[in-house]
Amino acid sequence: METDTLFKPGHTACAGCGQAIGAKLVIESAGPNTIVVNNTGCLEVFSAKYPESAWNVPWIHSLFENAAAVASGVEAALIYLGKKANTNVIAQGGDGSTADIGLQALSGMLERGHDILYVCYDNEAYMNTGVQRSGLTPFSSATTTSPVGAKSFGNIRPKKPMPEIALAHGIPYMATCSSAFMQDIQRKIKKALSIKGPKYIQMHVPCPLGWRHESELTLQVAKLAVETGLYPIVEYENGVLISKGEITPKPVEEYLKVQGRFKHLLTNPEAIKQIQDIADYNIQKYGLKKEG
Repeated sequence: METDTLFKPGHTACAGCGQAIGAKLVIESAGPNTIVVNNTGCLEVFSAKYPESAWNVPWIHSLFENAAAVASGVEAALIYLGKKANTNVIAQGGDGSTADIGLQALSGMLERGHDILYVCYDNEAYMNTGVQRSGLTPFSSATTTSPVGAKSFGNIRPKKPMPEIALAHGIPYMATCSSAFMQDIQRKIKKALSIKGPKYIQMHVPCPLGWRHESELTLQVAKLAVETGLYPIVEYENGVLISKGEITPKPVEEYLKVQGRFKHLLTNPEAIKQIQDIADYNIQKYGLKKEG
């Protein structure tokens, strides 16, 4: 039996789950002196079905929308007990429980200045409840609530700009990352936890079930999202951009064609152009294109 692993094997995540990769990297980077508060979602379900748990640290689950609020209470209790200085508090959830259902609690946590790291595992839909659209579902993606049909090309809305929303709270640290770049995740988790105050990290985590790609392609798909400019990797400290994942941009079609959720777009050049425009905007906005 492993005693030194903070996220144990044997959980019930799907093969190729990007969120399972991300969660393991987060907690192993944070270390054993950590309390985790988890929103309802895939991660909660596959890692902590009673009477079993993959977590080898104190771990709390409450409701879909309130990990940030519960974590705020945990932090307050630790301060009262004189134990906060030696304890990390991490709140985490999926894209739906972060950007939609839990946005109010997250905003309150950030605005009040709690010394908590919030991690959003962005798999771009409500995967646990049936692949419904969330505020972070990408444009033209097919989900069960943004289906493809004679008059529909999938989700009609762009991704909610959660990184910008978090930054607007004046927090000391915000970063995005991807399960394809593991050392980058580890570095950013450790840096975030070294900074006092509220921190927000958003991690792109492919879901083979909802994205309809082969499970062995998870890291390739995640990498393509970054390499096309559709998922910019950026890092901000005190509102200033301090690092970015520079790329030699690939056409977005390379990313779209390996996922069933975008299959309906492959015969529609205009739809592909609209998504390419999104990628090009991101590349220009953050200066992602490598020089030379």
